[in-house]
Amino acid sequence: MGIIGVISLWFIPVIIGFILIYGTLKKVPTYETFVEGGKEGITISFSIIPYLVGMLVAISIFRASGALEFLMNIMKPALDILNIPAEIVPLAFIRPISGTAALGLTSDIIATYGPDSFIGMLAATMQGSTDTTLYVLTVYFGAVGIKKMGDALKVGLLADLVGIIASIVIVTLMFS
Repeated sequence: MGIIGVISLWFIPVIIGFILIYGTLKKVPTYETFVEGGKEGITISFSIIPYLVGMLVAISIFRASGALEFLMNIMKPALDILNIPAEIVPLAFIRPISGTAALGLTSDIIATYGPDSFIGMLAATMQGSTDTTLYVLTVYFGAVGIKKMGDALKVGLLADLVGIIASIVIVTLMFS
């Protein structure tokens, strides 16, 4: 096992041990604090279930309605001019909505085209360069009761767009 393997194997246990020792030295009741955190985690889990269900239903409706396929067909001529594979469009649209759906699409793309193909590398880079903005806003903002999320939505979607464009540019420059 290489040095990276050893570090990755021991990294989390060392951090947890450090936190426990540090907390004990600072006279923080570490066990009680841990139990309180667990209780709070369960409470938050139950409070975000309605938001998760709403997001999953919205994703299902978007995909089942054919709206995604319709958008792909509209964009195909422009994508062909820019030498961007149309197969990547569903990933670009789904990634800000759902990480699990995006991971499924990425897996399908890699299984179909291969991990060393241009589109496989593009899908993997895009997966790592963007975030699940709508999921984060829905679940996390909903969990803490934030109702006005317009600016956060704009900035998050802009960051996703920049990540998508950067993925395309970087993979094109490095691998084509």
